[in-house]
Amino acid sequence: MLLTRVITALCLLLLILPILFLAPPAALAGLVAVIVLLGGWEFGRLIGLRGAWPYVYAVACLLALIGWHDLPDRHGLTWLLEAAVVCWGVALILLARGVRTATPGFTVLGAILGLIMLPAFGHATMILRGAGIGVLLTAAVLVWAADIGAYFVGKAIGRRKLAPSISPGKSWEGAIGGWLLAMLIGLGLAATHAFAPTWFSVMADRGGLVLVALLTTLLVAASIVGDLFESLLKRQVGMKDSSRLLPGHGGVLDRIDALVPVFPLAALMVTYF
Repeated sequence: MLLTRVITALCLLLLILPILFLAPPAALAGLVAVIVLLGGWEFGRLIGLRGAWPYVYAVACLLALIGWHDLPDRHGLTWLLEAAVVCWGVALILLARGVRTATPGFTVLGAILGLIMLPAFGHATMILRGAGIGVLLTAAVLVWAADIGAYFVGKAIGRRKLAPSISPGKSWEGAIGGWLLAMLIGLGLAATHAFAPTWFSVMADRGGLVLVALLTTLLVAASIVGDLFESLLKRQVGMKDSSRLLPGHGGVLDRIDALVPVFPLAALMVTYF
């Protein structure tokens, strides 16, 4: 299993890194479109669609991604990102409700949420890349740092369960540990302007270190919500992974679940500030 995970990770890096650093923006846009398409197929299965409907839903997500790009109003993408924030607020309410059987009504609600969340993630990726490769990568580093910190701190001292019915392995101690690691990296990059422009240095230039600390806290919280929401969907339909598209890693959504809510928020901050 470990060898499979390593091989898959290396293959993904060999694909993604040249696109990020060497290829024109159109190549990244193509990669994002593939991620939204595959993520849409997985999301359709997680909200209870069966038969050919997950494939139809995947195409709908891709068309929504393209449709938002082609809107004539220059504020259209900002509206999409703001709508995604509202959708994640709805997801937070669903998390508070807890695990239940996926009803037809839930499937309809989930379908609406996904048609906004996934295209917003795709466009946010391009907005962050447009602000600089460092801005995009450090927004992702924030999520990865929070996840790594949560894992190791949770393993070491985790006692109080964060959401026992949804994700029993997560603890409040782990969440705080992840937040502290993300905060340490974020404030360090903001204060030193190392590798600038980064997402943290851009925020620091607009509002100082206090703003960086507040927004980093918000994004870490969003990453936890994204992770828990996917876990909720999987538990409601009895699935361990969103798919088996990535051997050893599960599905596409299993890899980007925490990024999906964070990137639209991070892109909104870049747009606002």
